[in-house]
Order: sequence, then structure tokens, then C-alpha cells
Amino acid sequence: MKTIITTLISLSLSTGIYAQTLKVPAASSGTSITQKVGIHDVTLKYNRPNMNGRKIFGGLVPYGSVWRLGANGIPAITFEDAVSIEGHKIEAGTYGLFAIPEKDKWTIIISKKSNQWGSYSYSKEDDLLRFDVKPSTLPYAVETYTMAFENVKPAAAVLSISWDHTQVQLHMTVDQKAEIMASIDSAMATEKKPYMQAAQYYYDNNIDAKKALEWINEMDKAQPNVFYIKYWKAKMQLKAGDKAGAIASSKESIELAKKDNIQEYINLNNEFLKQAGK
Repeated sequence: MKTIITTLISLSLSTGIYAQTLKVPAASSGTSITQKVGIHDVTLKYNRPNMNGRKIFGGLVPYGSVWRLGANGIPAITFEDAVSIEGHKIEAGTYGLFAIPEKDKWTIIISKKSNQWGSYSYSKEDDLLRFDVKPSTLPYAVETYTMAFENVKPAAAVLSISWDHTQVQLHMTVDQKAEIMASIDSAMATEKKPYMQAAQYYYDNNIDAKKALEWINEMDKAQPNVFYIKYWKAKMQLKAGDKAGAIASSKESIELAKKDNIQEYINLNNEFLKQAGK
């Protein structure tokens, strides 16, 4: 009997050891993606099941029921700064994601609870907000469940949710202009003034074309033989109404790019000259 007990104990211990060291692929792989929207990060952690020949919506994922938007634990999304999703403002923090899929609409649920296995213990009391979006039909099947940031712009992005032939898009915007403008003003008061970055921000956001040109001119004075500075100078001259100057700067940029064998900027300038010539 003593021998049997000893053997059982040994087996139990060895099983525990193997369980701790065993590494096998997960049925639904986990991933984490971070996307900068504006000047702050949005981080998403979620798990990715596969179709594996199954009917997904209306099958594996029933219509009309709360779904965890993936597999295993619910997706957790972290906003470094306040954002708006489909027009609904959400403060900085970490939240969980659920949905109630239907054929013609999905109800997206932003939950105050971000650490939960599945939707089994979901409670409406934990909802931060709910809103409806319309799904679209993809012309191809997405085998592995995918959440991705797309159409990323300086103050906006789209969070897409795709599986099988279905896709849902959540439009996200940020309002960071006041913070960025204050940062520019502060940086411009220092010895090393960020002329290039400030000029580009003003140009991209249509704030003050003349001020943007003034700053890029300062950059051009300091570094008169840089192809990309000449290119941006040309763009800002055109926006400020100096078409002849813009064409001249662009041609200078081409010659400088040729010396450095930078085909990308040769192409960019050629496209610019076509637009400027119209």
C-alpha cells in the first residue's frame, strides 16, 4: 500500500510539473495592438478564434445574445486620453467590449468591467454606454477573427471588427487641438524651436497658412539644401497663394533629391507640380 501511495504522489507531482512547463498553441490566439490616434495611444487586447468551417453569425454566435467580441477573455481597450466613438465621449481608462449582433444591426457595449472570462457573468449594470451600428457584408471570408485600426488620420481612426463575411466599423475621433497648440507655443518659446513639426501641423490642420510658411522658411534658411524641406516649403507656398514660388521650390527639391538618389521625393514633387500647374 505504501508503494502505491508513493507512486501516486510521484505521478501527481510530475503531472503538476509538466502542466507548468507544457507549451502548446492556443485554440484562439491572443494579441495586443497599440495605435496612436492623434498624440495619445489606444491599446487593444483580444483573442482571435477561427471559423474552422463553422457558421458564425446566427450559428456559433447567436443573434440577439451578448457576445464577448472574440474568444476567452473579453477584449480590453485602453485610452490614454478621452475619445469619442460614434459620437459618444469616453474618458481615458480601460474598458471591456461586448456586442449583441443582429442581422441588420449590432449593439456595441462599452463596459466598465475589462477583466472577465466570456460573457457568462455579463451584467448590464456594468455598462458604460451602448450604441447601435450597422454591419456590412464582405465579398470574402475572414477566417481568423480580426479587430484592427484602419483609416488612421491625425485626429481620427476606425476600429474594424471582421469575421466570416461580416464587418462592423466603429468611428473614433479625438479632440487634442488645444493640447497640441499649447505644446507648440511652449516649444516655440525654447531655444531649439521645432519649426518643421509646427509648420506641418498648421498646414495639415488648415490653421494659419502664412504662419506655417514663415516657420518652414526658417527651417529652409538653416538647412538650404535639404530635399524634403524644399518639398514642404513648396506645399506651404502654394497654400499661402505663392504659386510661382511653390513651383520653383519643388523644382529645387527634385534636383536635391536626384543628388541623393531619393526617388520617392522625385515622384512626390512631380505629382505636386502636376497639381500646382492646374
